[in-house]
Amino acid sequence: MLRFLARLSGMFLIAAGFVGLVIDGTRSIANGALSFTAVGEVGFRLFGDRYLQLQPAVEKVHRLLWDPILLKITLAPAAPFGFALGALLIWLGRKPEEPIGYATRR
Repeated sequence: MLRFLARLSGMFLIAAGFVGLVIDGTRSIANGALSFTAVGEVGFRLFGDRYLQLQPAVEKVHRLLWDPILLKITLAPAAPFGFALGALLIWLGRKPEEPIGYATRR
């Protein structure tokens, strides 16, 4: 059941990454300059004011965790991030491989 949910959410993330890539591509063509949607912008659109509470909560844990690490992640393009996370979930939800070299009869 968990493998199914991992594969399903991975497929949704890959589809969302593709949609984001198309939207960013059309926006870039219309503007005449390269533009992309950042992960932070997607997070703010999905979670609203709760997303703004993320920075103080992370800085309570450790100040350096927010600025060099999470800030760069939130400024990254959302489409490749969705592709990568979706591929990871599909890889985690795959069926286990059959062992090779074990005797089937006893």
